Amino acid sequence: MGNTDPDRSPTVRATEDLSNRIEKTDTDDNDSSAFARQRARILSACRRRDIDDLQALAVSNGGFLSDAIRRQAWPVLLGFHVDEHGERKGGSDSWRELERHRDEDQVKLDVDRSFVYYPDDDTQAQLDQKKTELSNLITEVLRRQPYLCYFQGYHDICQVFLLVLPASARAAAVSRLSTLRIRDFMLPSIGPATAQLRLIPSILAAADPALCAHVSRTEPYFALSDTLTMFAHNVRQYSDIARLFDALLAREQIFTLYVFAQIVLRRRDELLAHDEPDMLHFALSKLPQDLDLDAIVAGAARLFERHPPESLRGWRAVSPASTLKTARDVRRCAAQTLDEGRAYFEVQRRELEWAQRREKALKAVWANRALILAVVVGAGAVYFRKAPIWANLAAWSAPSRYF
Repeated sequence: MGNTDPDRSPTVRATEDLSNRIEKTDTDDNDSSAFARQRARILSACRRRDIDDLQALAVSNGGFLSDAIRRQAWPVLLGFHVDEHGERKGGSDSWRELERHRDEDQVKLDVDRSFVYYPDDDTQAQLDQKKTELSNLITEVLRRQPYLCYFQGYHDICQVFLLVLPASARAAAVSRLSTLRIRDFMLPSIGPATAQLRLIPSILAAADPALCAHVSRTEPYFALSDTLTMFAHNVRQYSDIARLFDALLAREQIFTLYVFAQIVLRRRDELLAHDEPDMLHFALSKLPQDLDLDAIVAGAARLFERHPPESLRGWRAVSPASTLKTARDVRRCAAQTLDEGRAYFEVQRRELEWAQRREKALKAVWANRALILAVVVGAGAVYFRKAPIWANLAAWSAPSRYF
């Protein structure tokens, strides 16, 4: 090897070693300088509450770079104010006096299973404290918005906010996220959540028709866990999920579907090798752990620009009250109030009730189709025998000798 070449003098080797150290120092200095410039740009955008700039920065390499910066950026994207330390004024424990939410027993079961992958350096006592804080966070949000329905996996999302944000900002962030961003998942039915999955094949069809045809051999329920939890259930590295949340919070709610579609596109060769639908479904439902998230986020942004939601098959069928449409513009969504979110929720709830009644009626008609057909035919026969037009037609068609 070069450093052990006997023909090289100690002076030459010392000079090369010094040169290598200087080069490494220069590289480190350049990296540090780039980090400082990026940090300054993000914090400037936060101070100006410039969501357009934050969207661009969230897609760039590293996203918002650190939790300290996220404490400034995430509240801007979600539409509430914090101080320079990410703290929010005006919080209280009044939620403890509110009526118990119907889903609190399930919350307890899920919280007991939280913090599986991260943080991995806490003591058991520290993890127990975090679980208590997580339970309180979820309970406060649900008691203050009692119309929302808890879903399994919600705790995965909330634990990311707990680890990133200070205690004073968590409930505001999760309340606004729940009411204005992921409301479709907190309705009395999972129908709107599964309906969103139908747009993933539409994105794939626009980007890669052959891969879409192959993947469409199985239903898109393989994406439910990742889209429902903003990937928090399956991403195992804290730094990765925090960075991914930068992009998901900065972009439209539908961007989650584009991220999943981009992951599928990057796995093209692997997925085409699966011929059995069951194996294909299994592969699609397992998120690879060696993801290059910066590349995926950037690719999803390009995919979004080439094939925007309005161009997708099935977009017109999405309810105007769905978060896919009410959060289509992040700036408008950040300006919405929790009361507006609840109003959209009520519209969606009524739509679900109407759809359920319609489905029930159609099932009843189908189950009694023979009886209904017999009644219709019988009623028609009676009507035509008694109708004047029928009598006139009979008289006209009869031979004249009978009159």
